[in-house]
Amino acid sequence: MKQNVVILSAEDDTGHFTLIRRNLARASLTNQMLHFKDGQAILDFFAGKTDSPRFDPRTPYVLLLDIRMPKIDGVEVLRRMKTDVELRKIPVIMLTTTEDPSEINRCYSLGCSFYVVKPADYIEFMNALEQLGRFLSLPSVLVPAPAID
Repeated sequence: MKQNVVILSAEDDTGHFTLIRRNLARASLTNQMLHFKDGQAILDFFAGKTDSPRFDPRTPYVLLLDIRMPKIDGVEVLRRMKTDVELRKIPVIMLTTTEDPSEINRCYSLGCSFYVVKPADYIEFMNALEQLGRFLSLPSVLVPAPAID
């Protein structure tokens, strides 16, 4: 992944976020990473309702988005993002324990870029995150979306 791409993580489980950050680093991703503890917090970031950090539409982002979160769930965050002209360009990777096929299909129909199920087993979860890190480090994965006029 290009160094200037900022990784956003909307994840209510602090332990999972720590594992995500650690394993992406093991995959040699040294990008800046911002953590949001619920769906409302990530939406507030996009709306500029936070003092720091601030959303910059010129900065390339990728969002790792959990589904089951307090306040506003990840599916609603995804829906709102993909109906916004500016935000719909941001690649969204669902990273969640939810493996219901109808939920997976719903997320893809709403515009997620990729869907990763967090395995319940610790070692499998670590391996899945390392593979995600390798995927994100491919040069062609996060090419900015073309401008839509």
